[in-house]
Amino acid sequence: MDAFKNKILLITGGTGSFGNAVLDQFLDYGLKEIRNFSRDEKKQDDMRNRLNNPTVKFYIGDVRDTRAVDHAVKGVDYIFHAAALKQVPSSEFFPIEAVRTNVLGAKML
Repeated sequence: MDAFKNKILLITGGTGSFGNAVLDQFLDYGLKEIRNFSRDEKKQDDMRNRLNNPTVKFYIGDVRDTRAVDHAVKGVDYIFHAAALKQVPSSEFFPIEAVRTNVLGAKML
């Protein structure tokens, strides 16, 4: 798609199952840079080694951390927000954490 050509895309939750699928879809869009923003450095390292693609940059951070989000969004043209707590049992047991990630984290973007 020409709309993405030479643009910068940020994917929050980029190492999760949904974020990973999104990243794979955007690899062939001619983006200048794809920023993968997530908390999981192990998954980021695994993905870095699997992709071996200099277009994909990795940012460690949490969508609930204003400074980390501010750093990751600098110069970004598009944001694909995939960071979320999706497991219902975890969200029921830790509802405040689900709200912090799924609602407040989205609000910061």
